[in-house]
Amino acid sequence: MRTADSVGAAAAVVAAASRIAVLSGAGISTESGIPDFRGPDGLWTKNPAAERMSSLQAYRDDPEVRLRSWRARLAHPVWDARPNPAHRALVPLEAAGRLHAILTQNIDGLHQRAGSSASLVVELHGSVFDTVCLSCGDRRPMRAALDRVEAGEADPPCLACGGILKSATISFGQSLDVDVLARARDAAVTCDLMLAVGSSLAVQPAAGLVGLAARAGATVVICNGSETPYDRLAAFVLRDRLGTVLPELVRGS
Repeated sequence: MRTADSVGAAAAVVAAASRIAVLSGAGISTESGIPDFRGPDGLWTKNPAAERMSSLQAYRDDPEVRLRSWRARLAHPVWDARPNPAHRALVPLEAAGRLHAILTQNIDGLHQRAGSSASLVVELHGSVFDTVCLSCGDRRPMRAALDRVEAGEADPPCLACGGILKSATISFGQSLDVDVLARARDAAVTCDLMLAVGSSLAVQPAAGLVGLAARAGATVVICNGSETPYDRLAAFVLRDRLGTVLPELVRGS
């Protein structure tokens, strides 16, 4: 699927684009030490029971799920992760005025840490760096809640109302923020190139942004380690380590 000619041709398409929207998934962060979910070494592939921690209903109804979730947050590799070459490859596109938006399914903040402007990063699935109360909506830094867990509160309640705290991320059974989704859809229909990187494109509505962009006339380039449901819409589909292929794609931009 990847040849020198195909990468070169895809790079030429990227170089010709003036409004590039990037849709990034978990695969862009695996080289930073954050495992994906559905890949061969994914969290849910190795431990299907772990997917239950991503269910809003299970988290709300089952105290044991919340206890496991807080322990998992403490040990999450995101706290020590650093951006890799794939994240950093997008920064020059912004400097050239050609990066329209980064629509990310990731919750790790690595695009911003790589140097991409927060104003261009649309966090479709929220951020692990904050907590939110499921009852009153109070939002505070995650670090404060983790300090409470380390001090002995296995399932720290909301300090404002005593309700259930969770990370400010989107769980299964939870709708995306309407304003965030509207912003992402606007970016998809107004870009001239949709570059989908490191996403299985299996989770809606984020995956549907690729089809939305294609219907609006954008060229689609997909870089992912496995087949996606949207490969048929792509002008180019590249299978390679993103830390290698993404810098190659944007080098001439």
